[in-house]
Amino acid sequence: MMNTSSTIPVEGAIEAPWTLPYRGTVGMACLIVAEAAIFIIFVVAYIFYIGKSLSGPTPAQVLELPIFGTICLLSSSITVHFASSALRKNNLRGCTAFLAGTVLLGAIFLATTAREWHHLIYDEGLTIQTNLFGTTYYSLVGLHATHVIVGLILLSTTLAFSLTGHLKEEHEKKLEVLSLYWHFVDAVWVVVFLVVYVLGR
Repeated sequence: MMNTSSTIPVEGAIEAPWTLPYRGTVGMACLIVAEAAIFIIFVVAYIFYIGKSLSGPTPAQVLELPIFGTICLLSSSITVHFASSALRKNNLRGCTAFLAGTVLLGAIFLATTAREWHHLIYDEGLTIQTNLFGTTYYSLVGLHATHVIVGLILLSTTLAFSLTGHLKEEHEKKLEVLSLYWHFVDAVWVVVFLVVYVLGR
């Protein structure tokens, strides 16, 4: 006897509507994939050339662990998440505060990177032309710093909109897209930190 139970419709069943994902999220996901590929190339190059410089200085001689800057940058992922969550709940004041905190933490991280570069260039004599280590170090860390600068410009612009009352609850998805970029920048730094300052020393 043929079993026809699979063809009997269930009364009251409601088919969930299928909607396209937000195009901003899709676009940012594509950008992150492309940027991740670029970072992988720079990381692999750094790893490949570790210890192959014919002259000093070496990473172990000049690099110090940027603990404070790392804590600030990773903490900024938390604040930007809370900013997006606050905007979703129409808590504009909270969103502004968390955005300001994100910008501040990111700026502190960037300042620690600038301080490190000043020390390496003027105190240790390490430039991008000194040796293979200098070339790969400044290329990789500089690429990340460039992404931090771009993120800070976008976050500062969003903060300005929030302070002037132009950031509304309906802009939550756009802020979420921006937060995805910032999370990516922070995640890349974890890799850079491990490769350059931990494994590469």
